[in-house]
Amino acid sequence: MENRVRFQMRIAPETDRKIKAVMPLADCQSQNEFVEQALLHYCGCLQAQNSMEILSPALTAAVRGAVQDTENHICRLLFKLTVELSMMMNVLAAGMEISGEDLERLRGRCVQEVKRTNGRISFGDTVRYQNGA
Repeated sequence: MENRVRFQMRIAPETDRKIKAVMPLADCQSQNEFVEQALLHYCGCLQAQNSMEILSPALTAAVRGAVQDTENHICRLLFKLTVELSMMMNVLAAGMEISGEDLERLRGRCVQEVKRTNGRISFGDTVRYQNGA
């Protein structure tokens, strides 16, 4: 048996019950082994400069990669959507005769509608509104 330092301590009965309940989860054969693992983990947490040092570097890299992939995907989709919206606005502007004043009133109404519906607007609702329904 390797050299060990004897360390005597007293704990509350509730703490003792908690340790015995979670020992199988930690794959520990004795309370001594469990307490030693817990102390080593706690010391590591205290010595860490920030919480990212506690996480495995592979896990940190995987999370960063997933977030970056999602961000890139959303950016590409927003770009495509903006191109389509620009095309639609140009087609409509070429075929419609609308005054600047009417355009500003429409913009105000649309801003209010988007706020009221949290962006959930449908083409059918817009057609009904434009037809006076």
